[in-house]
Amino acid sequence: MNDKIRIHLADDHQVLIDGMRTLLNTVSNFEVVGFSLDGSTIYDDVLNNETHILVLDISMPKKDGIEVIKEFSKKGYPCKVIILSSYDDLKIIQEVMKLGVSGYLTKQCAGESIVEAIHAVANGEDYFCSTVREKIFNSATKDNTKLNKEKVVVDSILTEREIEIITLIALENSGKEISEKLFISTNTVETHRKNIMKKLKAKGTIALVKFAIKNKLIKQ
Repeated sequence: MNDKIRIHLADDHQVLIDGMRTLLNTVSNFEVVGFSLDGSTIYDDVLNNETHILVLDISMPKKDGIEVIKEFSKKGYPCKVIILSSYDDLKIIQEVMKLGVSGYLTKQCAGESIVEAIHAVANGEDYFCSTVREKIFNSATKDNTKLNKEKVVVDSILTEREIEIITLIALENSGKEISEKLFISTNTVETHRKNIMKKLKAKGTIALVKFAIKNKLIKQ
């Protein structure tokens, strides 16, 4: 039985493709099954080679990475997507998060993080390198004016209290700070947090931030 993680690489630089392929093929449960130098055929390529993980650059000829992700979103994701880009612009990060990517790495941190990222995403987790995580949190936690006070409709699976909790978590409030703001015990906060994680099948705080951004619980 072949239980290898099947990876497709998409970047417009052959040298980077070759280097990534060499690195990833040294990992026993990885198999690089294809690559693309432009975005025009990526959707069909990953379908044809039964890809599990697509590692995708934003800057691509013919069809850029964001256009590719929009195509995936429209047609239904044929595989999970990790962005590997020179860009660390917050607006780009937020846009692809909303479109449903599973990870985002800058090329500066790819060498030390790409293997870990692929394993994490293959296991159903989201993965964002430290540079990207810092930008997400800095944006969400500048001040409470980021809190969206307009009426927001989210998945009915969450209670009103859980929506309050996840919003405050996304704004990087600690359990103690949340308990003080909502006048509940820290144990109650932790119970709510565990329930939220279970309901959303979230594997970490980044997943909760992603949910809050996607559902407009915090302003951009």
